Amino acid sequence: MARFVYRMQSVLNIKQKTEGQIKMEFAAAQAELNKQIDIFDEYVRRKEAYLAEAEELRNAEVLKLQDILDNQYATAQMDVMIASQSKVVAQHQEIVEKVRIRLTRAIQERKMQETLRERAYAEWVEEEKQEEAKENDQRTSFTYTQRQRE
Repeated sequence: MARFVYRMQSVLNIKQKTEGQIKMEFAAAQAELNKQIDIFDEYVRRKEAYLAEAEELRNAEVLKLQDILDNQYATAQMDVMIASQSKVVAQHQEIVEKVRIRLTRAIQERKMQETLRERAYAEWVEEEKQEEAKENDQRTSFTYTQRQRE
């Protein structure tokens, strides 16, 4: 029996390789997004700590004006840092979304090639069955002819 050879196997291999590369790119983009979200969360926690500290400073027996001013400045700085980090997170979310779309397309293209390969294989199997049936018919016919001559 002959061996099945898919004539577009190189295209399928390229699609699989491309999909793998995009998967790695997606994982890296997702990891960077998670890192930026962690930074954002840390900034939010620090601001909450400053707000709690501000509450303590205002409720203290002795008010320390400089400490209160420093705390207000730190809280304002955290607001700026949070706003900035929020923009960074949004940018990374856009990057992840673009890579996700590319990955989805790459998966669809690979699946399409695999479907074409499966169809080609099914056609090949059918052709092989027909060829085998034809050979069997020829053998049977030959054997029948030989018996008739005897």
